[in-house]
Amino acid sequence: QVQLVESGGGLVQPGGSLRLSCAASGSIFSINLMGWYRQPPGKQRELVAAITSGGSTNYADSVKGRFTISRDNAKNTVYLQMNSLKPEDTAVYYCRADVTLSVYWGQGTQVTVSS
Repeated sequence: QVQLVESGGGLVQPGGSLRLSCAASGSIFSINLMGWYRQPPGKQRELVAAITSGGSTNYADSVKGRFTISRDNAKNTVYLQMNSLKPEDTAVYYCRADVTLSVYWGQGTQVTVSS
């Protein structure tokens, strides 16, 4: 079992920045991949960024150059630094951990970009 707790969401003006955190606990040694997904109002959940246990990263085209995913292995935490935020980035952001034959999700954190 893996438990994920997200934090760092909130309300920010267009052009602003936020940093999301996802703290993992439990069977963290089994995690192969961690990622951030988001679900805008009325839309499907989509991949934002992912990072492998080896540190390789992948980003959605819509966030490339603005968002950065990183991990602190000592703290078992994955971060999503979000810069130059746009209103279309408004969504509930979820952390996800992939282990062999299973997937775990956090509870989600709301990010609202509005003036």
